[in-house]
Amino acid sequence: MDNLRPSNTPAPRALLLFDIDGVIRDVGGSYRRAIVETVNHYSGWRPESATIDSLKAEGCWNNDWKASLELLRRRGDGQQNQASLPAFEDLVEIFNSFYFGGDPEGDPSSWTGFIRDEPLLVNPEFFDTLDQKGCRWGFVSGAEPPSARFVLETRLGLVDPPLIAMGDAPDKPDPEGLIRLASTLLDSSLGSDAPLIAYLGDTVADVKTVMRAKDQLPQQRWLSLAVVPPHLQSPGQSEARARYEENLRAAGAELILTDTKAALNWDPNQI
Repeated sequence: MDNLRPSNTPAPRALLLFDIDGVIRDVGGSYRRAIVETVNHYSGWRPESATIDSLKAEGCWNNDWKASLELLRRRGDGQQNQASLPAFEDLVEIFNSFYFGGDPEGDPSSWTGFIRDEPLLVNPEFFDTLDQKGCRWGFVSGAEPPSARFVLETRLGLVDPPLIAMGDAPDKPDPEGLIRLASTLLDSSLGSDAPLIAYLGDTVADVKTVMRAKDQLPQQRWLSLAVVPPHLQSPGQSEARARYEENLRAAGAELILTDTKAALNWDPNQI
């Protein structure tokens, strides 16, 4: 893929890879809302945010289509049985009608869905600062490629950002995409002589992705950075935030940041 070319710059101090949803953009009113509306479309049930958080905490529901189907399967009192579940392809179409509000492969200017309501959690200068600090960066996300490109290229103005998105690698927590992008960006074999590789995510699946990368390449220095998603960062969510952070730590997160911008303050030389 063209957007995985290593840059012609000196060897970085560290490689910092990012999830997108909940890290680069707030998807509380978009992807998470699409989960709720998709489940409601089929069942009349609107799962609460805490219910979605609980499902995500299991670490194997990074794909929001599959998460929606699983919520339907578990629906409240168990009334939804396997035979009455919608076909996965139909569910994807309904989900995308809420999220994109148009053809995902079409002109983004024609989209009318929830994707139009995603506050950014960083600005373009954030990545300029990482460059100045000698950190190379990229993105490993479960978002559909059109959605990921929209936020990175159209909204943030990043040119040809290094990206692994849905369909480019197995779903997280499989570490294949993380390892592949890291190897490409460092343009070298991973191991004890390679720079530190950190991955910043907001879910247990993101943390487990780093843990599995450690299992596969134990000589490489890996660091799992984590942040709670924006819907838990308001003052009234302190208890729910504490529980969420504990789940991240239990999965193996080594450093939990207050927010994404705090990634500018960590020093890879101290790891």
